[in-house]
Amino acid sequence: MIAIGCLLLVILPIAGFMLGLFVSGISIAIGLAVAGFVIAAAVCCVTGYALAKAGRRA
Repeated sequence: MIAIGCLLLVILPIAGFMLGLFVSGISIAIGLAVAGFVIAAAVCCVTGYALAKAGRRA
């Protein structure tokens, strides 16, 4: 589960940047890349928290 969060840290910013370039321009591409990174970081934090909570319970 934590591997998905780590992969998203790479995939979502690149996908957001490419989508932004395709749709509008460089300024939108940078904004979508930042948004993708923020979403990926949030997912990584949630999966890390779930892993830590599961480790404490066992």
